[in-house]
Amino acid sequence: MAHTAGTMTDKNIVDRSRTHKNAALVRTVRETRDRLQSGRETPTAFDHELMMMHINAVLQGAAAVPALVMLSAMVGLYFDQAIGLLLWAFVTLILYSGLVLMARRAARNFADDNLAVRWRTRFLGFYLAIGVCWAVFALQGCAACGGDTFAFYKAAVLLVALAATAMASFTLRHVLYFTFVPTVMALIWRAVTIHDPAEISVLAMFTATVVFFTYVSQKLLSANIKMMIFQTEKDNLIAELEVAKSMSDEARRRAEEANLAKSRFLASMSHELRTPLNAILGFSEVMSGEVLGPIENANYKEYVQDIHQSGQHLLNLINEILDLSRIEAGRYDLAETALALSDIAEDCISLVQLKARSKNIRITEAFENGLPMVWADEKAMRQVLLNLLSNAVKFTPTCGEIQVKIGWTAGRGQYIAVKDNGPGIAEEEIPIVLAAFGQGSIAIKSAEQGTGLGLPIVQAIMAKHGGEFVLKSKLREGTEGIAILPSQRVLEGLAAVEGIGEPGARKKRAFS
Repeated sequence: MAHTAGTMTDKNIVDRSRTHKNAALVRTVRETRDRLQSGRETPTAFDHELMMMHINAVLQGAAAVPALVMLSAMVGLYFDQAIGLLLWAFVTLILYSGLVLMARRAARNFADDNLAVRWRTRFLGFYLAIGVCWAVFALQGCAACGGDTFAFYKAAVLLVALAATAMASFTLRHVLYFTFVPTVMALIWRAVTIHDPAEISVLAMFTATVVFFTYVSQKLLSANIKMMIFQTEKDNLIAELEVAKSMSDEARRRAEEANLAKSRFLASMSHELRTPLNAILGFSEVMSGEVLGPIENANYKEYVQDIHQSGQHLLNLINEILDLSRIEAGRYDLAETALALSDIAEDCISLVQLKARSKNIRITEAFENGLPMVWADEKAMRQVLLNLLSNAVKFTPTCGEIQVKIGWTAGRGQYIAVKDNGPGIAEEEIPIVLAAFGQGSIAIKSAEQGTGLGLPIVQAIMAKHGGEFVLKSKLREGTEGIAILPSQRVLEGLAAVEGIGEPGARKKRAFS
């Protein structure tokens, strides 16, 4: 039995343990954000992704460098019929083929992040061997060539090879050092031994270009790492938002289920609650009226009055709760018909007139003449006006005044307003009194405390009619409640009056 109760309880509680499952993700997002804000990057944080980018670049550009090598060898043979260029081209092509084959093998087997360092070492070894080949090319000379043509031919080939390697392999750290430092050393050796101004120019130009492309490669690598960091942060934030959204959806679903269950319970209990209360009220009225004989004990007679008043208060409370529950559950159907707001207002004023006279409160009317009828629920509109009038009578002091106004709105709709000169409501308390069971500080201190459901019901009824309810109040000046029906509810269109506060009333009456 305890297990069943625990299960039923769990169904109505949001599973908050899911937030702990996302703790690692939140921590990762926070660390990434801190790293971005501080400008620090972890050099080995994305080795796997960078290595995969390099592998793809090698495979996609597999034919570019070999084509450059073969073209360079053929052009070199044009200058000098040297067999050494053919041998150099053959060895270089073999090394580039080995590089491509290793890249294909790495693409198939590169599944473990721990292998990134091993594969990086292998690639750098191949690039070092290729760099030695380019160094051999840089040492080539041409005895049959005249002038500086062959030297600048070599410079052009080396610069193209440098640019191609830098653009294709910048995701592999230090690749330019391993590939072209041997070439720089070879050019230095040749410039020192030959003392040819052309060779010195080639050395200076190539060395400056190596430095420049090294700088560019580092910037490209840094930009790619930052892009990966941003992408990782975005993915983590998306995952975090998805988890938060799923938790929010679950919480909302459970709240809606609980609210619906509450509304269904109250709706189903309406008969069970009202039947005994009606019996209590009926018998208390019989006893109070002494229908079956006089009540000789005065205390008993007073107790009967207390029973009747308490039962009436409880019945009103139940009716208000049921009305609000039906509205929330979507079961409050409007029985719409054509009606005049002025007729409803006069009937409701007559109902509260007795209580108003007991406090010597004066009720005045200010109705515009010639107002057309509106399409609304008569019972609902009566409830709206009775709630507003009851609140006004309740909080208006003795010898006070209540004004009821009906007229046009600026949007060609109609409004009905009830204004009193009571203690008023503080501006920050208006949202509280418009919430279910909410009461302001004045109401809490008052001896005639209500349920706090009157104004929320008014607001809900006006919303069902497509209108709105506006509550205006100032401390020590009074409160005004304005129920507004939209123009679509007016059965006949007349010219609208600017503003709703001061209608051009032609029909005025006063009750005191």
